[in-house]
Amino acid sequence: MQHFELKGQIRQASGKAAIKAFRKQGLVPCNLYGLGMDNVLFTVSDRDLAGVINTPKSFIIDLVMDNGKKFEAILHELQFHPVKDNCLHVDFLAVDEKKPITIKVPVSISGHAKGSQLGGKFFQTARDVRVSALMANLPDELPIDITPLGLDEQIKAGDLKFENITIVTPKDAVICGVKSTRNSVAEAQPTEE
Repeated sequence: MQHFELKGQIRQASGKAAIKAFRKQGLVPCNLYGLGMDNVLFTVSDRDLAGVINTPKSFIIDLVMDNGKKFEAILHELQFHPVKDNCLHVDFLAVDEKKPITIKVPVSISGHAKGSQLGGKFFQTARDVRVSALMANLPDELPIDITPLGLDEQIKAGDLKFENITIVTPKDAVICGVKSTRNSVAEAQPTEE
């Protein structure tokens, strides 16, 4: 999985007034926790953060603090402004390369479904899947070949199998499929002569 470096400034203040002041300066308040460590309060530039949150990709984030400490983390929770849609707060979860990491990984659809060629309509309901794996085994994306999909068939999270990766998304969650349409039903019925 790709890494993304983010520079953080340690913050001592955590009151409402201080947080408001950070946001006016273009800084986003953040919190880092996990692995039995004490919480680390810091801020990052909203411009730098945009490179992580405005993309469908998932990253292992290399946090480099202004006090010289470095941490590896993943995005855990994001809070956005309800109207302006700018990021208000981020929680990061510290990770270790020796322990499994649970993270969302984007799916990559390839092929042309048989059901679509018969007049069916392809649909995709999930853009990503939650997986658990060691950091070294985490992929940038999960490839899914839809070529064998016929009419009214679906690919569910339980159908996905990848080496050294455990799918955490519920097994019955639909990733994609092909629906019958009027055209496909008409083509399937023999014409009466």
